[in-house]
Amino acid sequence: AVPEVAAAGTAPAPGVGTAAPAAFGALSARTQLQAELFTNRLAKRARHLRRWPTRQGIHCFRLYDRDIPEVPLLVDRYGEQLYIAEYERPHERTAVEHTLWLEEMTRVACAVTGVPRERAFLRRRQRMRGSDQYQRKGADGNDGGGGKPRVHRPPVDHPGRCVVEEGGLRFRVDLGTYVDTGLFLDHRITRGMVRDEVAGKRFLNLFCYSGAFTVYAAAGGAAETTSVDLSSKYLDWTADNMALNELLASRHRRIAADCMQFLRDQPPSPAFDVAVVDPPTFSNSKQLDSDWDVQRHHGELLELLLPLMSDGGVIYFSTNFRKFKFEWEAPEGVAVREISQQTVPPDFRNRKIHRCWRIVKGG
Repeated sequence: AVPEVAAAGTAPAPGVGTAAPAAFGALSARTQLQAELFTNRLAKRARHLRRWPTRQGIHCFRLYDRDIPEVPLLVDRYGEQLYIAEYERPHERTAVEHTLWLEEMTRVACAVTGVPRERAFLRRRQRMRGSDQYQRKGADGNDGGGGKPRVHRPPVDHPGRCVVEEGGLRFRVDLGTYVDTGLFLDHRITRGMVRDEVAGKRFLNLFCYSGAFTVYAAAGGAAETTSVDLSSKYLDWTADNMALNELLASRHRRIAADCMQFLRDQPPSPAFDVAVVDPPTFSNSKQLDSDWDVQRHHGELLELLLPLMSDGGVIYFSTNFRKFKFEWEAPEGVAVREISQQTVPPDFRNRKIHRCWRIVKGG
């Protein structure tokens, strides 16, 4: 059975973790048809991706993302585990019928991929509304100011907590507790770009979350790294990932601070050569003096960051907000280029999973 932990904003799917009693009845004809369509689509994707991950040394990748409208699921493979997320969508099934539907789709995913049922973890992605829109919360309802899931350190035998590999590096993920797992697969290529150009340079990771970009930068030979997040829990997760790769050192700093205030507090002189800014869309953490909104505040953030970059310094700015409009007017001598087509990995059918810009400060 798939383990479930209730979390604010990440409600467990009904019936998950318990077998459906026989009295529930057989699957409806509609569910059987959807299961057949899902089987065929997953099998096709699995065949398509069979050799590509091995050739590229990729162990975590996306298999399915609402390819069939009637099956609004996301299926990611994390090594020998499956992460399955259900998108909130109106349907006419009763609670019992929906439990059977979820169990059948999970069974199909396991059967097609060969992953044992106990290694498949199911979550529900709820649509946020009003002031909670775009937030991703942890078990206590606190988003830690980063808008990403709060790190949880369950016992070592927690079935969804495991170590996976990407790019020859190791990362701890939690598949059984939160909607977001600790490793955003859509930025696999962007992380590689950072590693390729950071040797001997000073690296800054704002809204660092679990520190995946920092791990890549340190592994790429960065002279020093600075990881900033409002949540000390995320910084612990970053330290955990650095330790997994034997990269903990005094030249790798972790700072618990509001990222905007951190920038305001820095002396206006070049301190960084490469920076990554991957902020949440929205955050109304009680630790912040005012709400964070990526559309409203991205220009101010970049204005604060630019003076801290060296001549020729590179900023990678990214967002997952689908309605985002890049409205910052860069000063003369600063080159801004959208590179989203190059950064979205080929396993992502949704080519709008994120948008990414490369900003270079002229020398």
